[in-house]
Amino acid sequence: MNPTTAPHPADLLYSEAEEDLRAAVRALLADRNDPARVAARAEEGTPYDAGLWKALAADMGVAGLLVPEELGGQGASHREAAVVLEELGRAIAPAPYLTSAVVATEVLLACATAGPAASSLLGDLASGRRTAALVVPFATGPDALRLPGGTVCTVTAVADAATADVLLVPSTVGLHAVERAEAGVDVAPLVPFDLTRPLATVTLTEEAATAATPLAGAETALAAVRRGLTAGAGLLASEQLGLAEWCLGETVRYTKERHQFNRPVGSFQALKHRMAQLWLEVVSARAAARNAADSLAAGSPDAPLAAALAQAYCARVAVHAAEECVQLHGGVGMTWEHPAHLYLKRAKADSIALGTPGAHRETVGRLAGLPTPA
Repeated sequence: MNPTTAPHPADLLYSEAEEDLRAAVRALLADRNDPARVAARAEEGTPYDAGLWKALAADMGVAGLLVPEELGGQGASHREAAVVLEELGRAIAPAPYLTSAVVATEVLLACATAGPAASSLLGDLASGRRTAALVVPFATGPDALRLPGGTVCTVTAVADAATADVLLVPSTVGLHAVERAEAGVDVAPLVPFDLTRPLATVTLTEEAATAATPLAGAETALAAVRRGLTAGAGLLASEQLGLAEWCLGETVRYTKERHQFNRPVGSFQALKHRMAQLWLEVVSARAAARNAADSLAAGSPDAPLAAALAQAYCARVAVHAAEECVQLHGGVGMTWEHPAHLYLKRAKADSIALGTPGAHRETVGRLAGLPTPA
């Protein structure tokens, strides 16, 4: 076999550097992002903590993990970004990391050779000084992309648009950057199911289109957006993995401490079976998420398949883990004061973000060459 066509051997293990990064991010989130603070900010309608984002993006430098050093980033890879997303999912941290540091950054990286404007914006995102949002519905998967005919448009359910500094607007005429504060840009916040990840309807008028900065032509823009959505879907699996791991760990801890009939409820056989089944699912989700991150990092031609496979599986596992967390906590799990509901809402919202599991299963079948069901 020609070495250039040999399949990429997946490395699912975490390196020492990745574990060090995990420890640093987890320590910061434990100090600055406890569940009570997350719930309070979500209720107030201001989910994002600017100080937390500065500590993560600028001080720790995680916003530039995917950006090469020559463009102002850290020159790391999707593997490191996946570790950050695992910890953000574990802490249900309300931060625009997925939308800005992954999706928008990947889109700009694909356009960096098309002109200096994309490279300059990449440097701003990598430094944490600014954030960007891709103006497509958050439910859009790589294979469901439908671009508007021009920069004068209205797009609903755009994630993090209300807090982004720059909007990346793809269309059939190319990719443009528009300042959110520009005249002719209307960003109307919506009430999302998951209050920790804001959605908004973005409307751009002729006035905004005139002030837009072109980043790439039509053909490059389409490929760039698909690259961004593929990377986003693949790394969203790591966020779902972190969420599921927290739910499993918290449920096991609680059922060891909670007593009924003079014995821990976790000692009952029925609950043991449910948690054992969930553990098996989480372990499998870790393998799928790590495979997606590793394939993206290596630039493997199988990266779209790995991303679709991870998202198809991890979305279901995250929802199941959050549901079990709520149910096995009994009455306390149903209260607003316990954070289980925050994890369930994030899991449910993530399950339809960047393509539904059903859409990703269809992609897996197509890319794997499986026959289409009649």
